Amino acid sequence: MTVPHPSAAPGPGAATAQGGGRARRRPSRAWLGALPLLVFAGLCFGLPAGALLYGALTRTDPVAGTTEFTGDHLARSLQGPYLTSLTGSVELSALTAVLATVLGVLIAQAVVTSRRGALRGAVLTASGVLANFGGIPLAFAFVATLGISGVVTEIGHLDALGWNLYSFTGLTVIYLYFLIPLMVLVVVPALDGLRPQWREAALNTGATTWQFWRHVGLPVLAPSLLGGFVLLFGSAFAAHATAAALVGGSVPLVTLKIADALSGNVLVGQENVALALSLDMIVIAGLVMAVYLPLQRRSSRWLR
Repeated sequence: MTVPHPSAAPGPGAATAQGGGRARRRPSRAWLGALPLLVFAGLCFGLPAGALLYGALTRTDPVAGTTEFTGDHLARSLQGPYLTSLTGSVELSALTAVLATVLGVLIAQAVVTSRRGALRGAVLTASGVLANFGGIPLAFAFVATLGISGVVTEIGHLDALGWNLYSFTGLTVIYLYFLIPLMVLVVVPALDGLRPQWREAALNTGATTWQFWRHVGLPVLAPSLLGGFVLLFGSAFAAHATAAALVGGSVPLVTLKIADALSGNVLVGQENVALALSLDMIVIAGLVMAVYLPLQRRSSRWLR
């Protein structure tokens, strides 16, 4: 009797391998779990963004009622007082973001290195509250404190020193009030991620504290710091209620200019220019997020 060679016998997976070419993989349906979120995002964000884009790029003839596409609104949004307001918002946001980043990192480092858990908890709790405190209540609090007849202004005679709350400098101080706590919340986890072994290794090799921060600490924290700066910039750039309640139109800001154009306080029929200004803000915010997200991913790889 002839015994077949083992190599000639079909393996246990032969039938599966032969039928594998004919079998089709079932499409994954895991994305269905995110369908409600996608629908919500499309309705709440997609439709307003589409309407904004359509209004910024179209013009309707009030007599004939016809609508045509045009780029005049975008061009006007980058000229004259509109460009001044856009530049003013960028300058205010950049200045407050830089100051808040530096001061927030210093406060966060003091909290992380402190051995008192109660201090850490108090600072983080206060930061969470202050970072979300804004709008008209914040403007009223500063008017009562540092306004023309404010308590601190009268006690310290700040008016004699040239202090003016209703100015670019005053807005900078107010924005720092909620941006610094936000930076503390952002950077504390990154500082916690700095491993003690890195500092011990640097000290054992004869490095000073400054050399450790220059060659190890700051390079590792750089993505988190830059990401925090971008986040603060975006928060200050989109702020409206506090500035509107405090300075009105005395300080050129793009959010205030959009509100004036929509309400017709300056010129009637400027709604499409306001939509174009909003589109400019979306573009700037998109560039900000394009910088922030890669930095956040890079930081998470280092500080796991």
